[in-house]
Amino acid sequence: MTTAVAEPRQDGQMTHREILEMLAGLLAALFTAIVSSTIVSNALPTIIGELKGSQTQYTWVVTISLLTMTITTPIWAKLSDLFNKKLLVQLAIVLFVIGSIFAGMSTNVPMLLVFRGVQGVAMGGLTALAQSIIGSVIPPRERGRYSGYMGGVMALATVSGPLIGGIIVDTSWLGWRWCFYVCVPLAVFSLYMLQRYLHVSTVRREVTIDYLGAVLIAITAGLPLIWVSFAGSSYDWLSWQTAAFLGASLVAGIGAYVQETHHREALVPITVMRTRTTALAIAGSLAVGIAMFGAPVFLGQYFQIARDHTPTEAGLLMIPLMLGSLVGTAGSGQFITRTGRWKNIMVGAAALLIVGLLLLGTIDHATPLWHVSCFMVLVGIGMGGLLQNLVLAVQNTVDVTEVGAASGTVSFFRSLGGAIGVSVLGAVLANDVKDRIATGLTGLGIDPSKASSGSTSTLDVHALPAPVAHVVRGAYGDSTSVIFLVAGIAAIVTLLSVLAIKEVPLRRTVHKAADDEPAVEAEVQHVG
Repeated sequence: MTTAVAEPRQDGQMTHREILEMLAGLLAALFTAIVSSTIVSNALPTIIGELKGSQTQYTWVVTISLLTMTITTPIWAKLSDLFNKKLLVQLAIVLFVIGSIFAGMSTNVPMLLVFRGVQGVAMGGLTALAQSIIGSVIPPRERGRYSGYMGGVMALATVSGPLIGGIIVDTSWLGWRWCFYVCVPLAVFSLYMLQRYLHVSTVRREVTIDYLGAVLIAITAGLPLIWVSFAGSSYDWLSWQTAAFLGASLVAGIGAYVQETHHREALVPITVMRTRTTALAIAGSLAVGIAMFGAPVFLGQYFQIARDHTPTEAGLLMIPLMLGSLVGTAGSGQFITRTGRWKNIMVGAAALLIVGLLLLGTIDHATPLWHVSCFMVLVGIGMGGLLQNLVLAVQNTVDVTEVGAASGTVSFFRSLGGAIGVSVLGAVLANDVKDRIATGLTGLGIDPSKASSGSTSTLDVHALPAPVAHVVRGAYGDSTSVIFLVAGIAAIVTLLSVLAIKEVPLRRTVHKAADDEPAVEAEVQHVG
């Protein structure tokens, strides 16, 4: 027996005004969470320098939050199907505020890493719960417009984070600690707005938490991220350490599959993943995650190192990517709401994403910036047109009681793809840059082995002699094209996945009615 508990409503659904009031708080929380994942990009050299950290710790300041966000997203998503969504999203916001305040107070890198991890846990909650709440109160037929708002906020936050961080670092009276403090007021505002305006049903029933599944999922997702963070530097890519990491991850993955298949409250429902739409949306989300998390990181580095721009200037140069994302999310959302059709818009977005990434795969240290800007617009439109619509397609195939787990599953694999993809592309970039610098230094009559033994980092280009700095800038500029070429090839999987998805008409109700079953059953494709 289940009993719906919610504030009384005459028609059982929220009005447009009520949805907008609720979204104001929800999107404010989501914006702060996503911004916090990218705001440190342009500030890291200053942060690590002041805290006297190492290059490995430099990487982990970014990786740790992405790791904990990826691992906890499906856990938060499943909890949203079992407990009060409003209480959970408020808990995530409070956790985020605590992590942000103490990260800003850090006196050493280990302390910073711990509270960046706390931020990541909260980010996983906010990402999963935002999608779950929207799926619980808005029918799929009307959800395109609001999903467009959500996707636009996510894109805006992803791209504007480096700009905000750059401005903070370049403003001497603020200091890098405000990269963490700046999000707190907005998080508090979102807490107030959600407390006042969010009204969402809660299903009261006997709850069983899949603790073993949570542990196995965490191991399965975490070990590959730890592996790619150290492979190529602490040990070879082909080594016993690699075999140990990937072997343990495979064993944990098999255990997670068995556990999730048999547990009645599985964190990642295998029945949902077996549907054709969900399986294809997961495959399509991987490249979207790479573009979403990788483009700001690597383009920001390209503008600062290869093109000699300040952190603030690098952030401003990212605006075309942001504008493209806004156009893609808002435009696709409005189109889907008016027409009810979503497949063609996603096919076009996937094609634009591939073209944009492949064009970025042609840039070097001398490419005209307006060319780079045009390429970024294409990537932004493609990313924006896919980001939330892949989730929408999946939500349309499940009932409101499973919308949290279904949405979280897609978000989980998008984040996982982004985390692993960014780490792998970063390793490819590092190796290519190393080779190009060695070749350049040899041309200058400098022994690369002796040059690399110095204490000066190649990231601190201004501290290098002019001829060496020229070599380093050229190496980073020319190597950046390689990683975008790889990303463009990976995005082909997204296009193929979207083409294979069967378009099911968007229903106009939050709950899945009995007459929806034939269309949905046609989507089922048992895997394995």
